[in-house]
Order: sequence, then structure tokens, then C-alpha cells
Amino acid sequence: MNNAQLSSAKEFLKQLSENSGVSGYEETLAPLVLAAFTPLADQVGQDALGNIYAHKKGTQGRYKIMLAAHMDEIGLMVKGIEPSGFLRFTPVGGVDQRTLLSQEVIVHGRKPVLGVIGSTPPHLMTAGEEKAVKAEQMGIDVGMTFEQIKEVIQVGDIITLRRNTLELLNHVLAGKSFDDRAGVVVMKICLEELQRLQHAHDVIAVSTTQEEVGYRGATTSAYSLNPDLAIAIDVTHASTPDTKGQVEKELGKGPAIALGPNIHPFVYEELVKAAKEARIPYQNHPVPGRSGTDAWAIQVTQAGVPTGLVSIPLRYMHTSVETIDMQDVILTGKLLAYFIAGLPEDLEGRVCY
Repeated sequence: MNNAQLSSAKEFLKQLSENSGVSGYEETLAPLVLAAFTPLADQVGQDALGNIYAHKKGTQGRYKIMLAAHMDEIGLMVKGIEPSGFLRFTPVGGVDQRTLLSQEVIVHGRKPVLGVIGSTPPHLMTAGEEKAVKAEQMGIDVGMTFEQIKEVIQVGDIITLRRNTLELLNHVLAGKSFDDRAGVVVMKICLEELQRLQHAHDVIAVSTTQEEVGYRGATTSAYSLNPDLAIAIDVTHASTPDTKGQVEKELGKGPAIALGPNIHPFVYEELVKAAKEARIPYQNHPVPGRSGTDAWAIQVTQAGVPTGLVSIPLRYMHTSVETIDMQDVILTGKLLAYFIAGLPEDLEGRVCY
């Protein structure tokens, strides 16, 4: 594995992870993504919904291949300010309320304000109250009076968890919002690899917005591009002792290649072929129904798009300690590059139009 590429990928993921970008509020991430993609593409731009496009031209340019990974994260929103000085909040996206208690947060008001999420301590609970605390029983303490809060925070302000990326052993990282900023890193690696590979088709890597609230960025960007073929990059659950056999994907064993009704057979077959030819380890990922990813929206855009899905194994999804193996991230980027370079020049008849 290229140590320079690994180091660069880690640093880029850390930058993305430690910045905020709740669904609909991804603008703070845009400068980072634009700076990373601009040297690797012929054209880079952004649309009204905040999606970022990096267009790398192929030698033929007859067909368009879309890559999509979402850059938004789940988060919270201020829904009330109590006279006592505590903030009440509501989730944006699929937040697991069990993970919120005792978290450090950043309230993005007129200026960033640090806070902690608290609730009644166990010593003061009555019998039967020791169960998992619900979000409506929690409050954010920012250490300010009601009058001070009103000067910098208002109802509707976005809240993100405050978490620095932690580097574990063996290229394993833990942090927040790797779902799916790790996918954005994958697209960067793919574009890097394509600098030295000849590919016939145009490639448009899209960092999509608002996936966590309904695949909105993927819906609009795919409609705008109307690609001939698309691959969504996301994360999938990796096994831990508590998954009790429900999860088969594992960290460090390569990307998970999806198959099922959301996936076009030709795309799946070409991804597997590319993995085998490049000797890239991969894991099969049967998805019998809704994939819950950007692939779900892209597939049914306009008259339909032949779509694939490649996922990075990840532990503890939708928590502040999402955990991945950076080797899987690197391998996923390489797989996509080899897949694109290996596609036949004429896709007519290979996919349904």
C-alpha cells in the first residue's frame, strides 16, 4: 500500500470528519471538497442544492459514469430555550438517542457555542427510571443564562457532536460522520488512480447533500446529469461481537459489492471482474430490497440509470465513534478506478436503455 496515499487519505478524512455538515447545512465542507477535487478533474462546480461535481473527461466521452457519495451528517436542531438556560433539541436524520447522553456538542449559532448533553443523574432517579433516557428528557447545558443564550442562539440553530478523529492500531480510525465522508475520500482516491489509467468514459464524481433526510442531493444531481451508469459509495455495517451473526461484513477484508434489485447485473459483474483482475479482496453484499443509499434514488432517475453500490465496512454506524479500516477505503477507491478503466468502449447492449 502506498504510504503517501494512505497518509493523504487519512488527513482528508480527518478534515471532513471534524468539520460540521448536517443535512442541508453542508456549506462548511464545500471548500475542503473543492480544494481536494480541483487538481484531479477537468471541471469542478457546485449546484443550487450544494452538490459538488468533479468532472474528469475520458478519451472517448461518449458515455457518462457518475460516482456519488454523500457528505452530510446526522445532527440536532435547537427546538426550545428554557428560562433555566437549558436547550431542548430535536434530531435531523436518523439519530440514535441512546448515544446522545453525556456527549459534547457544538451549537452553531451566531457564533459556535460548546455544550454538553445531560439529564437527571442516576442518584436522583426513582425506581423504574433507570432505563435508557429519551431525547426529550435531555437538555444541552452551555453554561449560560437565558439572556446570554438569546444573544447568540435561536430556535432552529444546528447542533453537531464534538469529536476529534482517533487513530487506532493497524490503520483503523474512529470518529464521527465517516458515514459517508469516507465515501468522499474514496472518490478522491479513484480520481487519483485515474490520473495514471486510460479510461474511455467521462467520470463525474458527485459529493451529494441531504442523503440522511431522503437522498435529495442524489435525486437532483442524477436528474441533472442523467448518467449512462452510476455507482453509489456508502458504508455498511461491519461485524462486532454484539451483532450476534446478523452482520457478515468485516473490517479489513475489502469493499462490499452489492447485488439485488437496486443493482444492475452488468454493473455488479463488472465490479467483481475488476476486483478479481486487480486482486482486490471484496465481500459480497446481498441487498434484497431498499438499499438505503443514494443508489436508491439514482436508479429510478428519469428513464432509469444502471446503478451499482460499493460500501465500506464500518462499525457503530450513526454514532460519534464510527470505526473503519483505511485499507478498505484505499481498496474501494482503487476498485472503482479499475472498474472505470476496464469498461468496454461501447456500452450499448450491455445495459438497458
